Amino acid sequence: MTREPLLTVRELSKTFPDLKALDRVGLEVQGGEIVALVGQNGSGKSTLVKILAGVHSPDHGGTISSGPDGKTALHFIHQDLGLIEGLTTIENLDLDGASGRRAIGPIRPRRERRRAEALIADFGGSFDVTRPVGELSAAERSIVAFARALRDWENPHNVLILDEPTAALHGDEVGKLFVAVRRVAERGAGVVFISHRLDEVVELADRVIVLRDGRLVADARRGDFDQGRLVELITGSVVAPITRHELRGDGEPVLRIRGLRGPTIRGIDFDLRAGEVLGVSGVLGSGREHIAATLFGSAAGTVTELDVQGSPLRGRSPRAAIAAGMGYVPADRHRDGAVMTMSARENMTLPRLRPLRRFAGRLDRRAERREVSSWCERVGLRPPDPERPLELFSGGNQQKVVLAKWLRNQPKVLLLDEPTQGVDVGAKAGIYELIAEAAAGGAGVLVASSDAKELALICDRVLILFEGALRAEVGGSDLTEAQLVADGLGPAADHECFPKQDLEMNGNG
Repeated sequence: MTREPLLTVRELSKTFPDLKALDRVGLEVQGGEIVALVGQNGSGKSTLVKILAGVHSPDHGGTISSGPDGKTALHFIHQDLGLIEGLTTIENLDLDGASGRRAIGPIRPRRERRRAEALIADFGGSFDVTRPVGELSAAERSIVAFARALRDWENPHNVLILDEPTAALHGDEVGKLFVAVRRVAERGAGVVFISHRLDEVVELADRVIVLRDGRLVADARRGDFDQGRLVELITGSVVAPITRHELRGDGEPVLRIRGLRGPTIRGIDFDLRAGEVLGVSGVLGSGREHIAATLFGSAAGTVTELDVQGSPLRGRSPRAAIAAGMGYVPADRHRDGAVMTMSARENMTLPRLRPLRRFAGRLDRRAERREVSSWCERVGLRPPDPERPLELFSGGNQQKVVLAKWLRNQPKVLLLDEPTQGVDVGAKAGIYELIAEAAAGGAGVLVASSDAKELALICDRVLILFEGALRAEVGGSDLTEAQLVADGLGPAADHECFPKQDLEMNGNG
């Protein structure tokens, strides 16, 4: 049956002083439809969302209309989720007063708790709704944000705009989210789904809109696109497949770990060899998300033995780790990996300024500019402007700067946590090449990632964690996405993965 449009955009443009971010973009979202919005970082997706949210005003001439009769309500879930970490789940759900609670009258804690638990349960959550949101895992915080936005899904004029909603989710958590999103569409709402994970786009979307350099280059319906076609549309060319580099068999251990423990890690032993890319896999809560930070000394933990190039690490701090030849790219580059208001140049040289200092400690600006310009070219920074504030670069280019600041130190051990999270397909290929180059240069590279496909593609071996312990090690011909997912799900999943069809059937009752 034909549904009427809930959101219509016509000839929308946005010009900034040095950039044409959007150039006459048009799109339409109908009720009951899931529309994916894809494109490289810097393609205009974020600008479009900010205009729809009222953060930016469009250039003169563009129109945004909602129907029927202007009753459409837009609900946004951004990458930062918009939660207040010091408040509980109950309090976050009630922030705008739309939960159904009476404005006048006594608050009934038991009723409030039951209502919150019911909303969370709709998304497969079963955590304590009275705990501060800041104490929840990334996946649990995502569930709170979805529950807050989707509690009003009975309104047939809703349009839900999801910006990278699965970035912190893994495995069956993604399946549960997809079930919830489909329910929203089935009840008549429109959904705009923004994601760099093209396999998710192909699985979920009824229609795909592709932006490139601020322009709409494709509007395709299900059946007219697959992952390969989307990559071509997004990048404007065929992206060469990434091939795994060959492990050098004579690599000596550059990192030796015995008895690594932390809040979610229960005594792990392993070696990392020179020239090796070693993956760490596991669902959220397995310890995978804390292992790199714990090794670098930026997260709480203890270790019985930690040797770098055969020498014990003196002290448990980032300063000691850097001095020993280690580098660390955290999962959250905005919060932990860079100073977003500083320039690309300042970020690149921040960890090691001593070689650039001259008489009386003065910084040699000319030498700094030469070195940074060389690294901008080496990592393919776009635009190649080292003086540009980091916050003005796309996500993929921000990540290249964060990688460059450690690669210029020629680390012997490079620790990477979710190195391509929130990165588009073009930048992702470049980051994979930088990882391979670091390993080929003799570094040992540890990659902790929730993306099993990524680990199977770029790693020589993968350690699989489960409930804080080392559960399996996979390498050679056994190193496949299916094997990593199966081993990571736990004992019940030893011999089979859960098919997507099962997730959908279970979610629909």
